[in-house]
Amino acid sequence: MTEQQETSEDVVMTRIGQALMLLHGGDREEARNRLGVIWAEIGEHGDPLHRCTLAHYMADAQDDAGDELAWDLRALSAADGLGQDRLDEHHASLAVRALYPSLHLNLAADYVKLHRPDAARLHLVRAHTALDALANDAYGNGIRTALDRLERQLEGA
Repeated sequence: MTEQQETSEDVVMTRIGQALMLLHGGDREEARNRLGVIWAEIGEHGDPLHRCTLAHYMADAQDDAGDELAWDLRALSAADGLGQDRLDEHHASLAVRALYPSLHLNLAADYVKLHRPDAARLHLVRAHTALDALANDAYGNGIRTALDRLERQLEGA
């Protein structure tokens, strides 16, 4: 990879991060707009890391549960095409398999919102199956707590 390619890729991740700051700041519409522009540039067949990251955050920026599901499915699809070498280029301490608990948790939550409990349970099982990829740190424990909470919510439904 040339220095120019690496810089371009860093720029994409930086732009995604800027949109994420807007999202976390409460400006969902502007975050959606900016992420949409980036998505139009990278497209369905662009770099899987960019697609996975962008789709993951674009899902969070949606107001409609069906749209959120569509973006979470795109994130999962991109993760399936993401190689460890590409992820290492971005951040050496990340593992592709560690993405799956969160991706499946998000899908389970989407299906709960859409009143599809069987599909939600399927993704909860898949999230649990992938939990061994997470460390016992704040992130991993947060995912485990969210899974437990969603399971309790489904039991009460």
